[in-house]
Amino acid sequence: MAALCYKYNYMELTTGENDSGRRLDRILRKALNDYPLALIHRLIRRKKVLVDGKPAKAQDRLKFNAKITILTLKEIPKTTLPVYPKHYPHLKILYEDETLISVNKPSGLAVHGPDSLDTMVHSYLKGKIQQSLSFIPGPLHRLDKPTSGIVVFSKSLEGAHRFSTAIREFNVQKTYLAIVKGTLKNEEIWQDELVRDHERKKTFVSENDQTGSKTAITKVIPLAAKNGFSLIQVGITTGRTHQIRAQAAFHKYPLLGDVKYGSEQSKTKSHKTTFFLHAWKLEFLEISIKAPLPGAFLDKITELFGDFKLF
Repeated sequence: MAALCYKYNYMELTTGENDSGRRLDRILRKALNDYPLALIHRLIRRKKVLVDGKPAKAQDRLKFNAKITILTLKEIPKTTLPVYPKHYPHLKILYEDETLISVNKPSGLAVHGPDSLDTMVHSYLKGKIQQSLSFIPGPLHRLDKPTSGIVVFSKSLEGAHRFSTAIREFNVQKTYLAIVKGTLKNEEIWQDELVRDHERKKTFVSENDQTGSKTAITKVIPLAAKNGFSLIQVGITTGRTHQIRAQAAFHKYPLLGDVKYGSEQSKTKSHKTTFFLHAWKLEFLEISIKAPLPGAFLDKITELFGDFKLF
């Protein structure tokens, strides 16, 4: 994949299938992300970057298995290649094909960062997919750390394009389960304009036309209600940050335990403070995925609603 010759100060890289057809400068920008882009272009202009032994141009589109030689580099950047953990916890895989993999994220695990779901998936995929200079498998959408359920990862550039196109064309249907405060008696459709406060990392419903607001549409169906709490099914086609949490709070049905959006704290049997939101089903193109509820969520359903069986 990558090799460095200290005696002559050059680096050699080999393109993978997911690099095929991509511009040389785009590939190097990803592969050498510790180097300034200006330096990469300067090396190309000075004919210090060779492809299959010949000087290359920034706009050249490379083929699979092309040999890139970069002259006069003294050391390999620390982030040239992804670093995978040696061990990973058990992944609950819900769906996998040649281009995509879907896993069931537990509540309390971050999607990104050290010791995250991302590193677990990378560890699982190591050796199962061909390495690439410019493409690294990653999550194609996000869930908040306390939210459990389905997260889809790309295994190839084709998979990333396929899923992203489906989202852009509103061909991805996401269905969540949530426990909220308040008694919801009838099906409701919430259509609101959301505004993101990046400093406070919080989303608000705008009650008047506001620059930068984005439309959010959420369909809510009550499944059970008792003693001032409701178990609801939530369907979304738009994927705004904190969409369900912000809209539920605005419409007077805050998620149980979601202190950030106005609810009181709720603790599980493990005494861990959390809220109850689970990405339950995901449908796109001809693929349908369902994620079983975590034990703590099922325990809370039994505690609040009795012997309730989810369809």
